[in-house]
Amino acid sequence: MRHPDEVYAEESADHVRLPRAQVGSSPQHLLATLLGEYLDSSEAELPSTAVIAMLREFGVSESSARAALSRLVKRGLIAGRGDARPPVYHLTPQAIAKHRARMQHFLNFGACPPQWTGAWVMVSFSIPRSGQALRHTVRRSLSALRFVGLYDSVWIRPGSDAAPVRRALAELLQHVKDARWSVMHVRFDEEAGPHGPAGAYDLTALAAGYSRFIQQYAELRRAARSGEVNPVRALVARTSAMNSWRRFADSDPDLPQHLLPQPWPRQQARDTFLDIHTALGALAQARLVEVVTPYWPDAASWITYFQASSDPTRPEPVRAEPGGQLSQVEPNRSAH
Repeated sequence: MRHPDEVYAEESADHVRLPRAQVGSSPQHLLATLLGEYLDSSEAELPSTAVIAMLREFGVSESSARAALSRLVKRGLIAGRGDARPPVYHLTPQAIAKHRARMQHFLNFGACPPQWTGAWVMVSFSIPRSGQALRHTVRRSLSALRFVGLYDSVWIRPGSDAAPVRRALAELLQHVKDARWSVMHVRFDEEAGPHGPAGAYDLTALAAGYSRFIQQYAELRRAARSGEVNPVRALVARTSAMNSWRRFADSDPDLPQHLLPQPWPRQQARDTFLDIHTALGALAQARLVEVVTPYWPDAASWITYFQASSDPTRPEPVRAEPGGQLSQVEPNRSAH
């Protein structure tokens, strides 16, 4: 399972560093989530006062909101535009590309079982004893790439794509004297046995996490489906559900069915998330427009929201335009 302080490697590789995943939501992480969900254009000019109002809805103070803005600027997620007062910001094109790719990942995760070929990528590394800090960094990077420790310095992940881990290890270890590492493609004779790869995963804890998610959001799901949630509650509740679901999408190794305990609760958890996320989308959008319009008169022209497609054969998310119309999001090839 992924450690809560690990950085998403795929974002940092392209010079746009999204905030670290955390237990709970820091103001900068919350702001990144809101911008990713509800603002899908780098042309939108977002006043700082609108950001402060947006985060105030979640109990974030003005000073913390300004600090979050500053941190996201440093991370390359947003940039200032001109020298207006109050300051005006916009999302960078790179950030838009990342957000779209991330939203596709969150909304598509668990939609289709993986096509299993029996292939695994294995990494083995050796670092001098004096490199304890570096060893920890390597482990964090491997975890961020969804590898799991099979033995002390042997890490594995399902699939056959070894390019990302090769790049990560080369960047971390190429100038380290006496450090060695190898990347291999392997198959296991007994995948599901006690000495196979399934034993490296804490699937019991993952299943328990899904079950807690289902229980935590059961009442909200019922209320959302029956139309009992107002816009004020919808914005905060929908964001909470997304923050909770995204951790599964980033930590679940998506193992083939024959390696999972049965019954496996992910589908019920996914259905719970999608019911909430879909039912509350327009309400959350409306509340966000209401909150920021006094500070950003053009808000209704720019604020939108993502939701998963209802067509199971085309699981890409659709983006809801202001006014309720939906448009298909083109696959973001530049983000892969």
